[in-house]
Amino acid sequence: MHTPISRRTVLRVAGAALSLPLLEVMNPSIGFEPGEQPKRMLMICNALGLLPGALFPKTSGNAYENTEYLELLKKHRSDFTLFSGLSHPDQNGKQPHDTEMTFLTAAINPGLGGFKNTISVDQVGAMHLGHSTRFPSITLGSNTQQSQSYDSNGVMLPADCRPSRLFTKLFLAGSPKEQRRQKQRLAEGRSILDAVGDQTKTLKRQVSEGDRKQLEEYFHAIRAAEKELAASDAWLDRPKPKVDVEIPEDIPESSELIGKIRGLMNLIPLILQSDSTRVVSLMIQDHHAVPNMAGVQAGHHPLSHHGQDPAKIAQLKIIESGILSNFSDLLTKLGQPSERGTRLLDHTAVLFGSNLGNANAHDPRNLPIILAGGGYDHGQYIAFEKKKNTPLCNLFVNMLNHAGIRNDSFGTSTGSLSW
Repeated sequence: MHTPISRRTVLRVAGAALSLPLLEVMNPSIGFEPGEQPKRMLMICNALGLLPGALFPKTSGNAYENTEYLELLKKHRSDFTLFSGLSHPDQNGKQPHDTEMTFLTAAINPGLGGFKNTISVDQVGAMHLGHSTRFPSITLGSNTQQSQSYDSNGVMLPADCRPSRLFTKLFLAGSPKEQRRQKQRLAEGRSILDAVGDQTKTLKRQVSEGDRKQLEEYFHAIRAAEKELAASDAWLDRPKPKVDVEIPEDIPESSELIGKIRGLMNLIPLILQSDSTRVVSLMIQDHHAVPNMAGVQAGHHPLSHHGQDPAKIAQLKIIESGILSNFSDLLTKLGQPSERGTRLLDHTAVLFGSNLGNANAHDPRNLPIILAGGGYDHGQYIAFEKKKNTPLCNLFVNMLNHAGIRNDSFGTSTGSLSW
C-alpha cells in the first residue's frame, strides 16, 4: 500500500523546482479519476507547407501505398491518419502568407482592412483544460516570438523560441541569483537532479515499481535536455577562433533550422509528462536563411516557390524530410510505453499540418493534415473533395469534443468531422 502524494508535489532546491509526471500514488488530478490520464492537445504547423506530390498517396483508405514523405513516418502508420481536402474558407488575405495568422483560428480574409483575428483552437482547449496545470498553454516558435495562438480578444500570444528560456520557465525557480547559479551548474555539466538527489531517493521509496520506472524515464529525459541546452548555450559564450583571412559573410544562427526544431520538440514530451500544461502549439517558421543542411543552397522560403524546377524541388525535399524526421522522432518519444503500458501519445491528440496546401502558389486549399495519437482509430488516408474542401474547423470540433470539451462549432465549422 502506497501513501498518496499531492499532484502538486515538486522537487525543490535553491533556484530550481522540478514538476513530476502523473504517478499512480498521486491524488487525483482535478477532474480525473485515479489512474486516468488527462486529455492533451498538440498543434504543429509547418508554415511553408509540404510538397503535395511527395506526401499524398494516389489511393485513399487503409491500404494506401507509402509516398516519399510517408516512408519517413511508416513506423507510426498505425498511430496517425492523413487527411487531404481540408481547408479554411475565405482565406484571401492582404499578403500571401497572412494565412499563418489564421491556421488555428479560421478567421476570414486575414490582413485585409478591418480584419480582426479570433480565438485559436488551442486557446479554446486551454480555457477548459488549463485550470489544472501550472501553465494553461505553452506556445512555441522555431525562430521568433510570432505564433498562431490568439486569445479571446484576437491578440497574438508570443511564442517561446529558445529552448533554454523554456527550460528555465519550466524548471528553474527562485531569485535571479539562484537561477544564474543553476544555469552555471548546467554549463558545468551538473544536473539539477543531482541537487535534489535525497528528495528523489525518498520519493522512490514512496511509489510503486511502475512509478519508479516512469520516474527513471522522466529523469533520463531531463538529463538529456540539460546536456543539449548546456552545449548549445556554451557555444554562444565561447570565444570564436581568430584566423588571418578575410572575414566571410556570416551565416545567421537561424540557419540551424532543424536543430532549432529538434530542441523544441525534445522538450515537448517533458512538458506533457510533467503536466506543466495540456495544450501546446508549435509554429515552424520561415527562418529567412539558407538552412545548414547538406545539399541545400537556398532558403526555405525561396525553395517553397520552386516553379517546378527539379533542382529546387530536390533541395526543398531535403528540408521537408528533415522536418518530418523530427516529427517522427517526436512521435517515437510520445509513443514510449510506461511500465503500466500507457503512452503519452494515446492521450495526446497531435495535429501536424500547414496553412498552405501548395506553397509554390500560396494556395491555402487542400491542406496537408496529419492527426496522430489521441486514442483515435488510425492507419488511414482520408481524401475529401479536392475542389470543394471540407472545413478544417470540422476536425477542430472533433478534437475538442474528443478531449471532453463540448463545442458544437468552432470558426467556420459546419459540424464535427467524421471518417
